[in-house]
Amino acid sequence: MQKNDHISQSVRLAMEQYFRDLDGEVPSAIYDMVLACVERPLLEVVLSHTQGNQTRAAELLGLNRNTLRKKMKSYDLI
Repeated sequence: MQKNDHISQSVRLAMEQYFRDLDGEVPSAIYDMVLACVERPLLEVVLSHTQGNQTRAAELLGLNRNTLRKKMKSYDLI
C-alpha cells in the first residue's frame, strides 16, 4: 500500500460513515464540507512538522506563502 493510499482510505471510510450517519437527512455542499474539515488539520500538522516555518510549510503544501497565510488567518492559526 502506498502512503497516499492511507489518506484515501481514511477519507473513504469517513465519508461512508458520514452517509450512514445521515439518518434520513439530505446532504448538501459535501465538497465544501470535506475541504473545511480537512484543511485546518492539514495546515496544523504541516506547520507543526515545519516547526512553524511558513515558507517551508507553503513549499510542502505546494502553495504560495501568501495563500498559506490567508488560509491560516481564516482558521485563526495566526
